[in-house]
Amino acid sequence: MRLYLYLLLFVSSIAFSQSDSNPCETLGRIEKLIKYQHYKSKPIDDSLSAYVHRVFLLKLDEDSRLFIQPEIDQLSKHKFKIDDYLNEKNCAFLDEYYASYTNAVNRYEKIIDGIISSPFAYKRNDTIQFSKENFPYPKDEAEQNKIFQKSILFHVLKDISEISKNRDSLIQNFDKIAPISKDKVLESYKCKTESYRLSKAEFYSVFYNVFCRYFDPHTMYLSQSDRYSFLSGVSSSNLTFGFYVSLNESNEIVIEDIIPGSSAYSTQKISSGDVITKIASDNTEYRVACSSLKKIEEIFTSDKFKKADFTVRKKTGEIVTVKLVKKVMKDYQNNVYSYVLQKDSLKIGYIKIPSFYSTFEDGTTNVSDDVVKELYKLKEDKIEGLILDLEDNGGGSMDEAVRMTGMFIDIGPIALLHNSFGKKEVVKDYNRGTVYSGPIVVLINGNSASASEFFTNAIQDYNRGIVIGNQSHGKASMQRIFPLTEGKEPTEFIKITIEKFYRITGQSNQTIGITPNVEIPTLFNEQMPREKDNLTALPNEVIESKVKYQVESNQNAMAIEKSINRLKDNPSVKAISDLNTKINTLFNNDLTPILLQFKNVFEEVNKVNQLWKEITDFSKKEYPIHVVNSTMNEEYQQFDEYLKSSNIEKIKAIKQNIHIVEALNIIHDLKDKP
Repeated sequence: MRLYLYLLLFVSSIAFSQSDSNPCETLGRIEKLIKYQHYKSKPIDDSLSAYVHRVFLLKLDEDSRLFIQPEIDQLSKHKFKIDDYLNEKNCAFLDEYYASYTNAVNRYEKIIDGIISSPFAYKRNDTIQFSKENFPYPKDEAEQNKIFQKSILFHVLKDISEISKNRDSLIQNFDKIAPISKDKVLESYKCKTESYRLSKAEFYSVFYNVFCRYFDPHTMYLSQSDRYSFLSGVSSSNLTFGFYVSLNESNEIVIEDIIPGSSAYSTQKISSGDVITKIASDNTEYRVACSSLKKIEEIFTSDKFKKADFTVRKKTGEIVTVKLVKKVMKDYQNNVYSYVLQKDSLKIGYIKIPSFYSTFEDGTTNVSDDVVKELYKLKEDKIEGLILDLEDNGGGSMDEAVRMTGMFIDIGPIALLHNSFGKKEVVKDYNRGTVYSGPIVVLINGNSASASEFFTNAIQDYNRGIVIGNQSHGKASMQRIFPLTEGKEPTEFIKITIEKFYRITGQSNQTIGITPNVEIPTLFNEQMPREKDNLTALPNEVIESKVKYQVESNQNAMAIEKSINRLKDNPSVKAISDLNTKINTLFNNDLTPILLQFKNVFEEVNKVNQLWKEITDFSKKEYPIHVVNSTMNEEYQQFDEYLKSSNIEKIKAIKQNIHIVEALNIIHDLKDKP
């Protein structure tokens, strides 16, 4: 399961601006825009104050370990007054939060320094417990110190436990191994101080975003570079240093692929598998292990960082530093691609659509145009069915979603829009005819959101294709970016939810997602974050629909029934369900307390590692899917080095996806080929 860093970060990042403007002035502009533009604005009252106070503290201290209870008690005097402060344009309260947070970070550093300089005990009679819910704040510094001592000891014993599966050998060599693990763990705790420290501007930015998210999860504050980073996620071309990265098992950032023609490619000094250890830019050095993922993401995606020195550790252990400059390059990971899959005598097209990208920001193509190009190639090879893969497609341009829907729907309404002024609009496909009229299967999962759901809604409502996979994310809202500052080149922006979209039936997938016609389990499905998990998600509502549309008459119902029956006896489906039961037990329940002695930690670590091994081994399983390039793509690859190298990984991903296996079976049933 390949996990690209930018995907990980875009789901959970909070934008950091560098604005040093008066926070009350900024908040006033934010409040004014939200009041007039938001789909369903809320009053600035005690409810906002309570939400902002609680969530702001959680964002600053996600594990409830930096603050101690007396500090929380002191700050709680503001819990129901923030709305009053904002109405009075008095933001002095933020100085108190900042001073308290800075003091908490300083105390953390002091505690870790104290543990480093003190004799280290490799066992305690205490236990440590992990919970999916936050523990109470430590009552005082002494309790906080004890908590960190226990946490550090656990991670030292865990590090030792992961060196070998031979417990007796580890015990025999414990005295040699333990000091090395201790120094490694203590260094990681020490350097975390760097990621905890926030400038005033960064601190304000966290607050602005918490304030915005009170209105809904997708309304957010953006600096100029944040805006660029956001839009780059839905663009086919981006400024890039020239490589893709992933996280390895040690949470190190590893270079995955080098893009031909890029700055990284030209140096000939770095390669796939190198671990990035340091990044230096604008006279500031960032140690990757010590920096927040938010900062690393900003360096990779923001237009503010156009030059940087990267220090990497090669597989040989050699340390190399290279100077790289960003160039606008095609974003291969975010571009549509296709293959021809074969099922018996059938040729079936497969198109992967990573996002609904558009040319609205430095991109060179639109997703709809690229899908047409791939369809043309596939039709040249005389495909008899089509798989559209929208798994992990988080959305993008709604205009592109409308265009792409029209490529597969003959003519008619495809969605209903409802804005903050109460206006309802019917979105129609005015172009008669389709680009492709054969059988379609659409793949979705819990990360398929927004524009992906817009498209899938219409395909399902018209009975145009069969949707398989998992319940989608459940985001049925649309956002627009507004400048927050005036002038020719604004430096601050706000992304505001301005509309909700509904199916042509009047139903909405907001918070509930789209239910596939055929549900197939996916590993970690329950752990995927969904819209319903957000405290301020807009509610699911039904509106009256009077639109008329013609549902296609085909063999979809029969194929769906066959698929459901076939999956009941599928051993791989059962294996996924069994693994998910184990995964859910691990993630959804508190672990039993672990005695902080090596044998106990070793036993617990190996029990968890055994589960991860089962998951990893199963994830690597390849199904007997015959995959080939279309004739035209085969010719193109002769002139594109990156396409040649990435071809292997893309084909492997297809062969490891059981949803594609069933999609082929469904199209085979629809074509009724013996």
